[in-house]
Amino acid sequence: MEKIDSKENFIRLIEEYRNLVFSICLKMTGDYFAAEDLAQETFISAYKNMDEFDGRSEKAWLCRIAGNKCIDWHRSGARRMVPMAEEEMTERTGEDRDGPLRTIMNRQIMEELKRCVDSLPPLYREMAQMHFMEGRTAGEIAAQTGVGLKTVQTRIRRAREQLKITYRKEMLEE
Repeated sequence: MEKIDSKENFIRLIEEYRNLVFSICLKMTGDYFAAEDLAQETFISAYKNMDEFDGRSEKAWLCRIAGNKCIDWHRSGARRMVPMAEEEMTERTGEDRDGPLRTIMNRQIMEELKRCVDSLPPLYREMAQMHFMEGRTAGEIAAQTGVGLKTVQTRIRRAREQLKITYRKEMLEE
């Protein structure tokens, strides 16, 4: 393979390997939404380091970057973070810390998540709202609703699975 030296070659690289990179990230994190972020970070990192790439084995190079991003994600504790309500997220990150673009992206992500949560059946919508949007644990939800802990955990898991399907479907329609 030749060295990646132009924007067109980089676009080709993304189109050719985006599914592979995403699947690596998903397999290593087990979290659909984190995998999307890490796949994007992989390509951003590749773009920033194109000058250092020797042109051999693009696939291995990208897989290595993706793997390292996932390892960093696990080490950072990001996997334990739960999305919060929009106001709380804005307060915590703030434009002064992450910049206006990141703030807008966070808002868009939360709006997208809310739209997907609202499309769930009522049984799962309530659990998803409390868990993903409000940041409550399964134990807190069980105590508040009077539903058994295992039932709450099952409903959260099923809500997550349905959110993945809904999100993928919307991405394909765009």
